Amino acid sequence: MIKKEFYDKKLAQGLLKAIKAKAGKEKFSFMEVCGTHTVNIFRFGIKALLPQNIKLISGPGCPVCVTSDRDIEYVIELSKKKDVIITTFGDMVKVPAGKSSLAKARSEGSDIRIVYSPSECLDICKKNLKKTVVFFSIGFETTSPLIAATIKKARQEKIKNFFIYSANKLIPPAMKVLLESGEVNIDGFICPGHVSTIIGANAYNEIAKKYNIPCVVIGFEPLDILQGIYMLTEQAIKVRKGKKASVEIQYTRCVDRQGNKVAQAMLKEVFKINNAEWRGLGVLPGSGLKLSNKYKEFSIESKYKIKIPKIKMKKGCRCGDVLRGVIEPPKCPLFRKACTPEHPYGPCMVSVEGSCAAFYKYS
Repeated sequence: MIKKEFYDKKLAQGLLKAIKAKAGKEKFSFMEVCGTHTVNIFRFGIKALLPQNIKLISGPGCPVCVTSDRDIEYVIELSKKKDVIITTFGDMVKVPAGKSSLAKARSEGSDIRIVYSPSECLDICKKNLKKTVVFFSIGFETTSPLIAATIKKARQEKIKNFFIYSANKLIPPAMKVLLESGEVNIDGFICPGHVSTIIGANAYNEIAKKYNIPCVVIGFEPLDILQGIYMLTEQAIKVRKGKKASVEIQYTRCVDRQGNKVAQAMLKEVFKINNAEWRGLGVLPGSGLKLSNKYKEFSIESKYKIKIPKIKMKKGCRCGDVLRGVIEPPKCPLFRKACTPEHPYGPCMVSVEGSCAAFYKYS
C-alpha cells in the first residue's frame, strides 16, 4: 500500500528546490550501496529530477551481482554429486559463471531448488534424510541473521543433513575499498537502510572519520531519498569548508545508532569474519562471513573437497566496472544488445536489484 506522505508532490518539489539552492554550482557525486536504493532511484526518475551538478553513482549493493564466479562454480560442481540437493534464492540460479550456471546444471540433471527463506531447507532435509541438503547462502548483513537462526534451529532439531556454503558479505569493508581505490570520486555515501537496521549507523563511523566522507542512512521512498540527498549535500559543503564528516540518519523510523543487538549477537555466535571474493572488487579482507568453529559441522566445505575448474572470464561483460561505479550500464558494449533481462549475459542484468536491470527497465 502506498503511503501518501512519502509521495507528496509539493514536498518533493520543495526538496528539489532546496537541493538545487544548497548545491549552487558545486559538483557532487554520491554513491548508493544498496540494490533497493538503486532500483528506486531509477524507478522514480530521481537522477533526472536532480540538478545536473549532483551525480548519483550505483555501487556494489546487489548481493547476487557481487557473488564471484568462483563461488558459483564451487556450487555448480557440488550439485553434480548424486546425493546433493542445492537450495538457494531465485536470482542466484540464473547468474552465469563462465559457460555455465546453476540453471544450466539443473537442466542437466542436478537437483537445484529455489527457496524463499533458508528455513525452508530444513523441511527439505526432513523429507530427504538420505540426501545432503546445501543452502547456497548469499546476502549482506540483512539476511545473514536469518541464516544464523536457521543453523541454530538445525542444531536444536538435530538435523544432520543440512549444510551451507556461505558467500555472505559485509558492506562497510567494500565501502572503504572503493574510497581507497580512487577510481571514482565519492563525496558521500547513501548508506543502506535494510543493512543498517541490523548493524546500526555507528558501523559507518570509521568511514566518516578516517576518510572524511559524509554518510547518511536513507530510507527507500522517494521523499526519503530526496531528503537524504539534501542532507548529504549540506554535509558535503561543510566538509569542503573544513568541517569533519559525520554519520547521519534520515531513516529514523527504522534505524538507530546501535542496530539490532540480538541479531548482532547471533551473527557473532554462528559466523566469523573472513576474507571474501567480490565480483569486480577482488578478495577483500574482513568482508565475508564463514561459519565459526562452534558451528563448522554445518559447513559443506568440511564434508566435500571440490575441485573448481579453471574459470573463463566472460568476454565483453563489464559488470565489475558497473559494480565499482566506474561506468554506467550503457557504457558496457553488451548492454541492450547481447545482454537483456530475457537473455542476461552478466549478473547485473540477472538480478532485479542489479544496476543494469534497473537501468534497462526504467531509463
